[in-house]
This record gives sequence, structure tokens and C-alpha cells, in this order.
Amino acid sequence: MAGTDRLIAFRAVLAATVLLCGASDGGVLPVDELAPGVYVHRGAQLPLDAPGHDDIANIGFIIGSRCVAVIDTGGSVRIGRALHAAIRRRTALPICYVINTHVHVDHVLGNRAFKDDGASFVGHAALAQAIVRSRPYFVKEYAQDLDAPAEPDQVIGPDRLVEGELTLDLGKRPLTLHAWPTAHTDCDLTVYDQKTSTLWTGDLLFSERLPALDGSLVGWIDAIDRLAGQPVKLAVPGHGPPTAHPGEALARERGYLESLLRGVRRELSEGKSLQDAMLHVGADEKSGWLLWEEVHPRNVARAYQELEWEK
Repeated sequence: MAGTDRLIAFRAVLAATVLLCGASDGGVLPVDELAPGVYVHRGAQLPLDAPGHDDIANIGFIIGSRCVAVIDTGGSVRIGRALHAAIRRRTALPICYVINTHVHVDHVLGNRAFKDDGASFVGHAALAQAIVRSRPYFVKEYAQDLDAPAEPDQVIGPDRLVEGELTLDLGKRPLTLHAWPTAHTDCDLTVYDQKTSTLWTGDLLFSERLPALDGSLVGWIDAIDRLAGQPVKLAVPGHGPPTAHPGEALARERGYLESLLRGVRRELSEGKSLQDAMLHVGADEKSGWLLWEEVHPRNVARAYQELEWEK
């Protein structure tokens, strides 16, 4: 293990130790400073229907000389408020941006905790409509993760949209936001901190936890290939441990997605049903991935749907 990875691992253990005390610490979310001014809270590796499902995504913030940018806010208002408290433990600077990397519930429901900060909510150009589509479902299925009574206006979407690329300056700290074509979802956004060469990938990168497909399998593989060529010293995935070797993490994820692509194409060419595909596709990639049984069958179904009419 390289020295930087050992440091990351040590800090992750320290953060986990703090987490054990966090519930009684006034609702302050434990965070780890992975690079100067870059703070990350690691989500638990749990399925979305398990207790604690509101705290499964990696979320955090970056501090500049002028203000703070939040990157994803967690899966409940409670987690969002605990993240807000963690920011206030470290700086009194205003929170100027709340950046969402995509629409999934575990990344956006904490937005309400930042409503009174006067921050701009920033996302992919397609995120606004994705929030509109998802809002009724979120309110119905995740009412317990909102303030009672759960109301649609608690699910806050972006007021500033990214088409292509956008640079935000936190004060001597430029962040480059990149909007991606459909991949993990149809509204994936990455955030690159130029000062430390740290890339927040959102769910374009999963580490340890099996990637979950909700967009385009072909598009996701293309995005991985483009991400792999970027000059990144540290990557913060949407789920799993941050890494100083993002190329290796991306390659492992790509291996699974490529196996899924090849397998579903093979099953379709042989006239096999979706049920057959679920039994056979990708089985050789199972080792080492968490939540395989919960996620892989759905990935096969999504890939089958995408590739069924491929020419």
C-alpha cells in the first residue's frame, strides 16, 4: 500500500471511530480532511432499504478563502443538518454553493438543511427535470427522511445548471464542474478541486460497493474511459473509500460494467430471456463486490432494456 493510501486508510479508521460517538455529539457528522480544505464523510455500505439508508453516500465540503461549497448532502434532512453542523465546527465562512452530483435520493434529500444559507444549488443541466420527476416518489417513499409533514417543496432542486463545464471560485480555490452525457444517471456531475487535484466523481465511481446502473451502460463505460485520462491525485467516489490511485478503481469498475455489457449482448444474440441473463451474466465478476445480490439483478435488467434494441 502506497504511503498516501496508508494515510487515507488511517484517516478513514479515525473517522469511523468518531462516528461511534457522533450520535451523541449534538448531531455533528464526522468528517475526514483528506486534503487541505477538503472534507469527506464516508457513507456506510448498506442497501437503500436498510436502517441507516440515509447515510450511505460519500458527502462533504470544500473550504476556500471566501466561502464553502457543499458536495452532496445525504439521504435525509437529518444527515444534511449534521453535515451543516460539521461545516460550522470548521469554519464560519458562508456556504455559497450546494452542488449535487446527480438525482439519487441518498445524495439530495439533505439539501433542505442548507435552504436558509442563501446558497446557490448547482447541478447538471438535466438535474432540474430529474428532481421534478423524482419528487413525488421521494416524498411518498422517503417521508421519514424529511421533516414532518413531508412536503414536495422539501426536495430542493438546482437553481444554477451546468451545461458542459462551469468553474466556481470559492476564493483562491477554483472548482471545475463537468456535466456528463448519460452514464450512471442522465444527470451526472463531477467536481474537480484545482488546488489539490481532488476529483469528486459522484456515482460515476463506486469502490467496493457494486456499481448501480440507472442510466446508460455504454455511456458509463465511455465516461470511465474519459475520467481515467484526467490528472487526478485523489478521487472521492460516490460510495466507498477515497483513493490516491483512481485509475485502478476505475479499471475495476470498468471490468464489471464491460462484463455486464458483453454478457447481455451475448444472451440477446442467442435469443435468451431476461431471466436467463440474470442467472448467467457477469457471474465471474462477483468476487470482492459488496451488495451483489441486491444490485446485480437490477443492473442486468437495466442493461437488457438498453441493449435489446441495439443495432
